[in-house]
Amino acid sequence: MGKAYDNLVVSFGRLVTGHPWITLLTVLIAACAATYGGKNLAFSTDYRVYFGPENPQLQAWDEMQNVYTKNDNILFVIEPPEQADGSRTVFTPQTMGAVEMFTEESWKLPFALRVDSLTNYQHTEGVNDDLIVAPLMDEPAKATEAELAKAREVTLNEPLLVRRLVSPSGHVTGVNVVFQFPQESITEVPTATAAARELRDRVIAAYPGHTVYMSGSNMMNNAFSEAAQEDLKTLFPMMYLSIIVLLWLLLRSWSATMAAFGVVVVSAVAATGAAGWMHILLTPPSVTGPTIITTLAVADSVHVLVTFFANLRQGMDKRSAMVDSLRLNFTALFLTSVTTALGFLTINFTDSPPLHDLGNITAVGVMIAWIVSITFLPAMMMLLPVKAPKEGSGRLPDAMAGLGRWIVAHRTPVLIVGSLLSAGALTLVPKNEPNDLFAHYFDTSITYRTDTDFMVDNLTGLYTMEFNLKAPGPNGVSDPDYLRKLEAFADWWETQPKVLHVSTITDIFKRLNKNMHGDDPDWYRLPEERDLAAQYLLLYEFSLPFGLDLNNTLNIDKSASRFIVSFEHLKSKETRAVVARANEWLEQNAPEMQTLGVSPAVMFAYIAERNIRSMFIAIPLSLLVISLLLIPALKNWRLGALSIIPNLLPLGIAFGVWAIVDGEINFTMAVVLGMVMGIIVDDTIHFFTKYLRARRELGMGTEDAIVYAFRTVGTALTVTSLILCAGFLILSTSAFLPNGGMAQLTTIAIVAALLADFFLLPPLLMLVDRESNESAQARLSNPEVSDEPAYAK
Repeated sequence: MGKAYDNLVVSFGRLVTGHPWITLLTVLIAACAATYGGKNLAFSTDYRVYFGPENPQLQAWDEMQNVYTKNDNILFVIEPPEQADGSRTVFTPQTMGAVEMFTEESWKLPFALRVDSLTNYQHTEGVNDDLIVAPLMDEPAKATEAELAKAREVTLNEPLLVRRLVSPSGHVTGVNVVFQFPQESITEVPTATAAARELRDRVIAAYPGHTVYMSGSNMMNNAFSEAAQEDLKTLFPMMYLSIIVLLWLLLRSWSATMAAFGVVVVSAVAATGAAGWMHILLTPPSVTGPTIITTLAVADSVHVLVTFFANLRQGMDKRSAMVDSLRLNFTALFLTSVTTALGFLTINFTDSPPLHDLGNITAVGVMIAWIVSITFLPAMMMLLPVKAPKEGSGRLPDAMAGLGRWIVAHRTPVLIVGSLLSAGALTLVPKNEPNDLFAHYFDTSITYRTDTDFMVDNLTGLYTMEFNLKAPGPNGVSDPDYLRKLEAFADWWETQPKVLHVSTITDIFKRLNKNMHGDDPDWYRLPEERDLAAQYLLLYEFSLPFGLDLNNTLNIDKSASRFIVSFEHLKSKETRAVVARANEWLEQNAPEMQTLGVSPAVMFAYIAERNIRSMFIAIPLSLLVISLLLIPALKNWRLGALSIIPNLLPLGIAFGVWAIVDGEINFTMAVVLGMVMGIIVDDTIHFFTKYLRARRELGMGTEDAIVYAFRTVGTALTVTSLILCAGFLILSTSAFLPNGGMAQLTTIAIVAALLADFFLLPPLLMLVDRESNESAQARLSNPEVSDEPAYAK
């Protein structure tokens, strides 16, 4: 930058350092105003927020929910105590009593719409020409052995119940509660969940020895909120402790450590408050925003403080040292903050609103951190006592300068080895694939995870796929040809891997046909006449009690039926494959009924893939904008073009390494492309600004300028990368596992960026920006000659 610009920055620095109290008060008042927005913050309790309004899977799911009873549910899974022989059975008076208590009390839960269990299951029998529809037992808690034996026989032979409300062996059972939320308040799901847990505790107290697990979509919704709150309780203390330790180890100054820590706190708190002003609902991805801001704010502070202490070491007074540090770092800090913010803003191209929130919160926080680091930090350092660095505190810069000399001296082998390793990593990138397991988004500290695993292992699956299968016109569900195709579709599903249960209206028709033929097992088949089937259905519906009708299975005019398949845990890749196979079967065997399977599992199966595709649009756009910023800032189009290599290459290397480490990309990891882009550019900008200052202001040749850049900024880059890695490694312990994967991949990218800037950028500079001088060559060939520029001696 020109002299006029430098003078402007110097004037700003003198203003800030000359009026520290006014500066501090101004910053803190502005931060408090931003923080006040925190009153608007709340935690989201709806998994639907992870999908944008244009998401086709969400639209299809909402359409299904509008036709049939919504399936927002809580499933109580009841495990009875062991009997004397070590076995378990739910067919005892005590367990049936617990099921009955759950059933009756669940109707009273807030927003409850329907309750299904063994005790209110409507069993049908044919008596003469009458159809008898009634619960299996009148008083389950007082049932006789004969009644329990009959209930067991009926239950374990009923396709509508086995692997849905009772296990095949009868050792566990479930009570399913469906809720209808008016969606007028974000407290609805937590309220229903709290009431359900209180009911669980009352049942266990009344029937000791029983264990109750809770799963279902409501528990999943609540788990998202609980995971976010768990992260707030654990990640922030760990993060702040690590920052204090690392800053003190680097700076060896409690004053500087506390000043930098103040920058972190003010930036993170103000950004969180800004999220409140934007009325953002907190989710596990977005709640990590302040954590990421914390690490980035430290990076800004480190660059200012490292230069500040270097100036003190050269004999400058405190104020002059800080003003000069601002002069040397102002442009780089501004550019890195803008490019980092742009990188996070590209996340808005993804299909997941919580990721948009993460990007927006962090982008705002990064710019706040820049403002705070050039105002609050210098003012604090003027007010706090600062001791001159001890003798020998410059050893790390000397070591970095030594590394720079070695790389310059071995430029060719360093470039060849670095290029080969990078090329090898890039060839592995295609081996990654979008694939995850949404039931395992949470670690075992979240009870929803362990309860769901028990449910899948013992009763039924959380993963479902639902189809709205159209019949030939109103009342067409009674058409024999339609029913036969439904049955064939169900039979096909029974042959598919990991299928636990298939729920279809044909099971009801076959049972009614058997009932109306004296319960003769030979008549357990579909009716052959449409009118007869319609009569069976009408008679059955009239006999059902209130709240247990067929609205969850048939649409209003009976022109379509709901077909539900339950699975074991399915990864995204498996889910996408089975959707394709089901679509192919319908196309070939029932084209008039063709429709895509929908469910939360299907929605999550496609979200990572959609996010990655969107980032392929965002990254080139981000790179274009960043390049347009860097080329005029560097005043050299060749160097601006060269910067693309160390900016893009670490992304490829990171995904190549990830292919070896794991190879599966979850829906949050797609944003690493945009998020890390801004962070990676930071290293390149700081290296370039110091290199160009040496070339233009100090008159150094290319090799000398590279060594100067290593000496002046190498330490800060190493330390900031270390702090960033520490921050993201702490984030990798998140209770929300997709955040953990995102943090691990980001850590790999940060390390790759540092290595690219240290080992690939210097040799490339010597190829593109060739201009050396004799003094530089002399110093490089003679290790006893200092590489320090003449003006500093």
